Amino acid sequence: MTLIKPIIFKKGGKKRCGKGFSREELKKARLSLREALKLSIPIDSRRKTIHEENVNTIKNFLKSKKKASKPKKRRKSKS
Repeated sequence: MTLIKPIIFKKGGKKRCGKGFSREELKKARLSLREALKLSIPIDSRRKTIHEENVNTIKNFLKSKKKASKPKKRRKSKS
């Protein structure tokens, strides 16, 4: 299982790992709250900010999930 963490900016401009993604970031990534919970994406309901880095992180995570979930083509066996 891949652990996905958002990036939060402190007052001095420094970056740190956050507790979860904001709802607005999920909306920008076209992901509902329920879908995010199913995919085990952490959500922080207290955050109101939108960081483009976090939106891109969510989109990349969804792309990797789609690639991993594609079924492989199977050949039909002759019986």
